[in-house]
Amino acid sequence: MKQFAPAKVNLALHVTGRRADGYHLLDSVVVFAAAGDWLTIAPAERLSLRVSGPRAAGVPDDGRNLIWQAAELLGPGLGAAITLEKHLPAAGGIGGGSADAAAALRGLAALWGCALPDAGAVLSLGADVPVCVFGQPARMAGIGEDITPLPPLPPLWLVLVNAGVAVPTGPVFKALASADNPPLPIIPPQGWPNATGLAQWLAQTRNDLEGPACTLVPQIAEVIGAIAVQKGCLLARMSGSGGTCFGLFATAQSAREAAAALSAKSPVWWVQDAAVLC
Repeated sequence: MKQFAPAKVNLALHVTGRRADGYHLLDSVVVFAAAGDWLTIAPAERLSLRVSGPRAAGVPDDGRNLIWQAAELLGPGLGAAITLEKHLPAAGGIGGGSADAAAALRGLAALWGCALPDAGAVLSLGADVPVCVFGQPARMAGIGEDITPLPPLPPLWLVLVNAGVAVPTGPVFKALASADNPPLPIIPPQGWPNATGLAQWLAQTRNDLEGPACTLVPQIAEVIGAIAVQKGCLLARMSGSGGTCFGLFATAQSAREAAAALSAKSPVWWVQDAAVLC
């Protein structure tokens, strides 16, 4: 069976506190893009993982991979032959590893005939894994375990851009001037009438990690600036802790044209346009 692992995009990410154990409290708007990795899962006596695809270089195929860890969490000692076709940049702030783990959990639960674990159980795999298992537009709070569905979204398209520069998550959080910031503004219960309305609401929000990330990796600010000047771009921002950035667009054509322009501007950048999955 095949499972899609869509890119997770934080349209907004507020850091609202820090627990005594060091974990940061988040308040985030999360959507998923029609761009991602693919997993193929087949019955087997033992667990195995093979990695292929254009972004396979450097991706582990053993217990260091979240797919392997997810399999051991769900069914210790059970077997499956898993192939990961890697398209998303690793450590890119768009939940590539977390999305892969979530897809593995869904596929293996079907293969092994067992129930998916709850958000608290999969949190050990990473803060993004519960929302990736949920797999729908959501507000994610707490340390990643508090997930609430968003109201209906209007049609939206994204352009995702990664300059290929490593962005270390730990130092980004450490560089935060303050971990106690205001939460998201009130989400309108009825949702947003169109992409412009959503972008106007998002303009009241932030990614609190964007400033520290830009200080550590100035190329992020360059990418955001390049996206922002594209025709039809309603909002340009960094996703997660970096370094993938996104532009929000109201039409597929405007997103496609922006992606083409950005690819031409810097052929070494990873650029992908995609619809938001609703």
